[in-house]
Amino acid sequence: MPVTDWQKRILSQFVPGVSPIILAADPDGLLQNEHILAGLQERGFSLLWFEEDPIAFRYAYESRFRGREQGEERKGLVVLAQVSAAELDRLPYDILAKASRLTFGLAELFPKLNGAVVSTLEPADLDALYDAHARHATEALGEAATKEFALRHVFGIDAGLVQTPVDLLRVLLQRHYPGRRVPPALDQWFIAAIQGRFEKWPLRNIVPDREAFFDFLQERWPKFLDGVADNAPGIADGESCFGYLALPNHLPFAHEDIRVYMDNLFAEGLLQPVAHRRADALREPWLQVGIYSRERQQVPGRLDQLLASASEQLPEQGARHDDWFRFAQIWAELIALSLASPSEANEGRQREIAALRTRMDAEFAGWVASGYASLANLPSEPPVMLHHIPRFLARQLKSPADKAALVVMDGLALDQWVVLRQELTRQRPHWQFREGAVCAWAPTITSVSRQAIFAGEPPQFFPDSIHNTNRERTLWKRFWAEQNMPSVAYARGLLADEPVGDAMSLIEGHDIRVVGLVVNKVDDIMHGMTLGTAGMHNQVRQWAAQSHFAALLDLLFERDFRVYLTADHGNIEAAGCGRPAESAVAEVRGERARVYSDESLRRGVAERFPEAWEWPAYGLPENYLPLLAPDRSAFVGEGERVVAHGGVCLEELIVPFVQVEQGG
Repeated sequence: MPVTDWQKRILSQFVPGVSPIILAADPDGLLQNEHILAGLQERGFSLLWFEEDPIAFRYAYESRFRGREQGEERKGLVVLAQVSAAELDRLPYDILAKASRLTFGLAELFPKLNGAVVSTLEPADLDALYDAHARHATEALGEAATKEFALRHVFGIDAGLVQTPVDLLRVLLQRHYPGRRVPPALDQWFIAAIQGRFEKWPLRNIVPDREAFFDFLQERWPKFLDGVADNAPGIADGESCFGYLALPNHLPFAHEDIRVYMDNLFAEGLLQPVAHRRADALREPWLQVGIYSRERQQVPGRLDQLLASASEQLPEQGARHDDWFRFAQIWAELIALSLASPSEANEGRQREIAALRTRMDAEFAGWVASGYASLANLPSEPPVMLHHIPRFLARQLKSPADKAALVVMDGLALDQWVVLRQELTRQRPHWQFREGAVCAWAPTITSVSRQAIFAGEPPQFFPDSIHNTNRERTLWKRFWAEQNMPSVAYARGLLADEPVGDAMSLIEGHDIRVVGLVVNKVDDIMHGMTLGTAGMHNQVRQWAAQSHFAALLDLLFERDFRVYLTADHGNIEAAGCGRPAESAVAEVRGERARVYSDESLRRGVAERFPEAWEWPAYGLPENYLPLLAPDRSAFVGEGERVVAHGGVCLEELIVPFVQVEQGG
């Protein structure tokens, strides 16, 4: 995985073989970067994170590293701690005695910039900032000047050049379409800088909030179509009536800098086509993508646009997890649309989708091999892996009145979330969805990945229950007890096909502030599925149409919960590659993953399946050794086709993380 100049500067200080343990004081979180973490692992270092809980740290150290030091050649252990150099003395004495120390800080990398402002940036933003600092920072800058500097050189936003509605929309589309995150302090500075030129615009909503921005565009799109149909002066060509004094409900969609985004916004579902009384007069193709009619559903055009968008945005070598999360959402929209309209997904389009899937699988496998292991140590806000979610939720509970509900949809792939979202939108059109994605734990087995959600920790910390889910309630309550939040609830097995009475009795207590719910229906559908991914979509849609799930979310909203939805893993349609004959020695005998407690047993089976993946024990107990079926295959009879999970294909590993809001 390629590294940039500032990352190389940091990595150069980690020299293998110099010390058995290196303590890295990292108060500014510089090492919480997947390229740096991957670079450390490529140099042969093992990584261990020191957080607030010394007991958990001691357990991890003793179980994973102590005892290996004797008789085993090791390049070293790096203990990562987001504390000052002085606070490293909190580590156990026996570790301090044989360790060397390193300290990293933003002040060393950016001596001419305001540290408080720079600290609000994400590690991924530092690449551009480091280059700009070397090229353009000729003198020390104060707080306001550093904000202006970061906006211009990191995010490409120059407040002085934002003079017209076209300028503002261009800036916001460049930011919100790819989902770039900007620190709140920089947003506030930008809003203050342009407020006088856009007094009637809802800047405090549409600048920081991606969903609010697209809601704003959605509301103004019909007004724009009215103007085009009625031949209002300047509307169609996007010129005179969109000048400096234009009101925000007359947006310059037709301007070439804005118009270039419109196809993708409608194709990817960020905007929805609307019916129009003068649809016959709106014949230009770029307008038609945003006009709905029952006779012309526009599936072919949207499929072609999604195919083009997915092909253009397929991440390549060196991509970050954010790139893959973004692509996975586009891919999910493409698959959902192609299966919803099979007559429009003709043979030619299906060949293109299959060819893109082959490219995707190759690139994703490369990213998983080089970048996946570092994700567990990234910050939990926003969540990157499933075990980050509880810590993220804990940060949302800022006042005693705040409540959070986490609904875990067992087995829900991102493309099936698209189907579920469509049904929820039909039943509750006022609901809004803040859609994101996270990585599941590999192997993508329920007892591994779902337990990690409720434990708030990697699977290595619950080795005694790694083969079942019986301790989820205990793990969930233990996590929240550590956050001084005893009023929590948990339930699983909800909503097979019945109303929500069980859930109601669970959360009726007024003191319940956090609830974790497991809905098993999608996983139940999957394990009985014989009609492939298309059958999954059909049955998920039929189940969602019964409205039981929407009623559950209604109940949570009525009790003032913030509602979040995720999944423990996704699923794929897989072809049989043969059934291993070692059932008696495998701890887990899944269709996409077999798990062994002994390396020689795994190796023996792997010799008969040479393309299978001997998955490293990233974050897993030492004696938990998975063998993953190759590519999109399964350990079932040759010629059989199943819908299964356990492997690390994109649809299994990247799952939805969505906040559902009631909206208007």
